[in-house]
Amino acid sequence: MGGTLGKVESPKKDFLPEARLEAKIVEAMKRRVSSETSVKSFNSVILKFPKIDDSFRKFKATFEEFDEDKNGAIDHEELRRCFHKLEISLREEEIDDLFKACDINDDMGINFNEFIVLLCLIYLLDEGSTSSQSKSRIGVPYLEATFETLLDAFALLDKNKDGYVSSSEMINAISESSKGERSSGQIALRRFEEMDWDKNGMVNFKEFLFAFTRWVGIDEAEDEDEG
Repeated sequence: MGGTLGKVESPKKDFLPEARLEAKIVEAMKRRVSSETSVKSFNSVILKFPKIDDSFRKFKATFEEFDEDKNGAIDHEELRRCFHKLEISLREEEIDDLFKACDINDDMGINFNEFIVLLCLIYLLDEGSTSSQSKSRIGVPYLEATFETLLDAFALLDKNKDGYVSSSEMINAISESSKGERSSGQIALRRFEEMDWDKNGMVNFKEFLFAFTRWVGIDEAEDEDEG
C-alpha cells in the first residue's frame, strides 16, 4: 500500500446505486457534515494514509476468516454470517441493497476493498441510533476510528453540506491545502474524476470511499497477496 494518490479505474459496470440506499446515505451524510469536523485540510488526511493503511492491513485477516471458501470474496450467505458474528443487525432488504451497491464488479462476491466500503456505509447509517451510543457499531473499534477519519474527510470536502462533493468543492479543498501551487487545480480535477464514476458531476460518499481505498492502496495489497 502506498501514500500517493494513484490512478483509480472506474468499475466495470455502471455505478447506479439502489435509490433507497442512496437516499439514506445522503441524508446520513447531511447530518454528519452539519457538525464540526476534526479534519482541517486535505493534506492532514493524506498524512494519515499510513495509519489508515495499517488499520486496513490489520483487518485483512478478519476478512479472510469471513471468506469461508477462500475464493477471495464474501458471498451473500457468508455476509449474513459475518454480520451475525459482528453483531450487526440488518433487515434482509438492507443486506440486499448493501450487497448490490458494493459489488461493483457484479460478480456476486464482495472483495476486500468492497467489504471495507460496505462496513463504512453501515457505520455511517448507524450513526445516531440508540443502540450505537452504548456499543461498538461494527464490532471492530480500530476500524471504526479509521471510518471516523474518512467521514471527517468527506465532511471537509462537502462545503455546502448537501451530502455530495462537487468539482468546485474539491478544487477549493486541494487549493487550500496546496497554498497556491499552480498545479493544484489540475490535481483536484483528476482526483474528482477518479471519484465521479457515474460522471454526473457530483460525488456521493460511496464513490468517495471506493476512490479513497484505492488511493491508500488496498488493490495493491490484494495483488501482493495473489502474487
